[in-house]
Amino acid sequence: MATTKKVPQRRNKNAGKSTGKSKSSKYFAANPKAKAKKNAYNTAYHSTDARKTYRADLNKETRKKSTPGKDVSHKKDGTTTREKRSTNRARNGKGGKPSKK
Repeated sequence: MATTKKVPQRRNKNAGKSTGKSKSSKYFAANPKAKAKKNAYNTAYHSTDARKTYRADLNKETRKKSTPGKDVSHKKDGTTTREKRSTNRARNGKGGKPSKK
């Protein structure tokens, strides 16, 4: 039985260097106070018990179904399904309008 050679992960040298091309990313790049305010809000919002429970439930569902390379994705009827990570994370809709399956 042949073993495969493990190759170490390479760090993306471009990560965090660009500010993005959307209107909001340009706005926050030009307004550090607004960006700090937004980050403070996001920190408070995502540290609430409701958000922690939400993330824990999705992580539990992901572990339960344990399909490598797939996310738990939400459908219009509120249920979840397995979907490729790239497809799930790319679906942001035209003009920022979400488009659930």
